[in-house]
Amino acid sequence: MTATLVKKNPPTADTRTTAVRGPQPKRANRFSGTWFVLPVVLFVAVLYLYPLVRNVILSFQDYGIASLYTGDASFNGLANYRRLLSDPVFHTAVMNTVVFTLGSLFFQFTIGLALAEFFRRSFPLSRVLRSLLLVPWLLPLVVSGTVFRWMLDTSNGVVNQLLTSLHLVQDPVPWLNDPTNAMISVLLCNIWIGVPFNMVILYGGLQSVPGELYEAAALDGAGRTRQFWHITLPQLRPVIAIVLTLGLIYTLKVFDVIWVMTKGGPANATHTVTTYAYQLSFGGLGEFGLGAAGGNVLIVIALLCSLVYLRSARAETGGHHGR
Repeated sequence: MTATLVKKNPPTADTRTTAVRGPQPKRANRFSGTWFVLPVVLFVAVLYLYPLVRNVILSFQDYGIASLYTGDASFNGLANYRRLLSDPVFHTAVMNTVVFTLGSLFFQFTIGLALAEFFRRSFPLSRVLRSLLLVPWLLPLVVSGTVFRWMLDTSNGVVNQLLTSLHLVQDPVPWLNDPTNAMISVLLCNIWIGVPFNMVILYGGLQSVPGELYEAAALDGAGRTRQFWHITLPQLRPVIAIVLTLGLIYTLKVFDVIWVMTKGGPANATHTVTTYAYQLSFGGLGEFGLGAAGGNVLIVIALLCSLVYLRSARAETGGHHGR
C-alpha cells in the first residue's frame, strides 16, 4: 500500500485577511436591511404618525377658520372635550355609532358564515359564484354608496319602483328622508359591502377544520346542527375573533358610505362619530379643534378594541400551548 502525502501550503496573507474579514458581509447585510426598512418607516411616520400627533395637539387648541390664515391657535386644555361631551348631537352620533356597528357586525358575520358553509360543499359554478360575491368588497366605497343612493331614491329609485309594481306598497317609501329608514338604508349598504370579507375569512377557516372530526361525530349519531355547535364554532373561534375585531375597527371608521348617502341626515339620524367629526371640521362649521377631539375619541375606542383582541389572542395561544 502506498500512501500519497499532500503537502499543505501555509496560509498566506490573503487568506489570513479573508479570515479576519469574515464577519464583514454580515454587517453589510444588516446595514442594507436598514435601507430596505427605511422607506416603510418614513411612510408610516409621515402619513400616520405625524397626522396622529398633529391631531392630538389640535384637539387641545382653539383652532378655527381664522387660525388657518393667522397660524395662531391658543391652548384651551380640555375645553374641546368638555364641549364635545356636552353636545347633544355628539350623544346622538355615539348612539348611532353603536347601532350602526352592532347591526353591521351581526348581519355581516351571520350572512358571511352562512355563505361560507354553503360554499364549503363543491357544486357546479361554485367558484364563479364565490368570485361574483367578492365584487361588493372590491368596489370603492363611494361607488357603493352612490349606487345605493340611486337605488333607494324616493322618486326614481329602482327599489320603490319594484315595490309599487308588486303592489307591496301604495306610496314610495322615503328611504333616505325618514330618520328610521335612513339608518336602515346605510346599514344595508354597509352589510352588503362587508359580507364578502367575512365570507372569505370564515371560508378559509372552515377549510382548515379536520374532516375526521365530522366523520367521528357522524358515527356517534351527531346531526348537522350538533356538528356545527360542537365542532365548527369551537374550531373557528380564533378566526371568529379576527373577523369580529377587524370588522369592528373597520365599521367604527366608516365614513364614505354614510356621507355619500345621507351626509348624516336627516335630522342627524345617521350621524356617527366619524361623520360628525368631519362636519365639525370641514362641513362649514370650521371647528377644527372640536373635530380633532371627536376623531381622538374614535381612535381611543379603536385602540381599546385592538387591545382586547390582542389580549384574547394571547390567551388563546397560551391555552393551546398549555395543552
